[in-house]
Amino acid sequence: MRKLIVNADDFGLSSGVNRAVEQAWQQGILTQTSLMPGGAAFDEAVAIAKRNPGLQIGLHLTLVQGRPVLPPEMIPGLVAANGCFPDNPVAVGMKLFFDPTIRMQLRCEIEAQILKIKETGLPLSHIDGHLNIQMHPTVFTLLTELMPLHGITSFRITRERLLENLRIDGSRLLGKTIERGIFGSLAHYAENTFKRQEIETAVEVKGVLNSGCMTEAYLLAILDRLQPGTSEIYFHPGCLPDAEISRRMPDYKHAEELAALLSPKVRERLQQLEIALTNYRGETKPYV
Repeated sequence: MRKLIVNADDFGLSSGVNRAVEQAWQQGILTQTSLMPGGAAFDEAVAIAKRNPGLQIGLHLTLVQGRPVLPPEMIPGLVAANGCFPDNPVAVGMKLFFDPTIRMQLRCEIEAQILKIKETGLPLSHIDGHLNIQMHPTVFTLLTELMPLHGITSFRITRERLLENLRIDGSRLLGKTIERGIFGSLAHYAENTFKRQEIETAVEVKGVLNSGCMTEAYLLAILDRLQPGTSEIYFHPGCLPDAEISRRMPDYKHAEELAALLSPKVRERLQQLEIALTNYRGETKPYV
């Protein structure tokens, strides 16, 4: 049997994202979302989650292009002069890997993000990351230590079949090949690590190679190609206009991604293919 987890990233980034997440949960196929503890609209997102208790909440770990939870003076090695995380993911990745002096700061910030969500009283089920930072070797090692301590039993291993993606959308051949190579090796390492822990993961994650372009047409095309077992598809829906969305992710098709989550054609296709909607807790959601 094929099952599908449908996740919205960046919950708490802005009011536009928050409205889109609630609408996609109430009226569409969304089954869960990932919350940014440092997001400008975090409190609003928590209120939305509490009035929609069936919406599963995860941590959207943010260590690049965002605000920290801890005061900047406590994590000077992780933040720029403005007190926020740097915007360049490559530079951040290199520093996290090669600078052992910031490891304790990194651990403290990651745990602070976990605790900020837990302190709201919301059940925290899974972890993923902004720009998939959860897959970074240093970050991943710390997460394997922290997840058991906080009862987190699900994790997004970023892996997607390159050839299957290119058969549907042949754009960005070089970029997708590089991304698949990097995340493929990181996924292999993560899989071997999780064999020793009771951590739930999906067999494949869609949204990696077409991040920000998860339109109705693309979604309809990939549903036919889902593998047996549980897959995850992640989106970045948003209600426009929204200044924070436009500033942070101007090239993403936020409104089109929301439309895909609300699409009657998508719901009908899921029913035809007998693909069950679920979340990392294993709870099923009706198509309508």
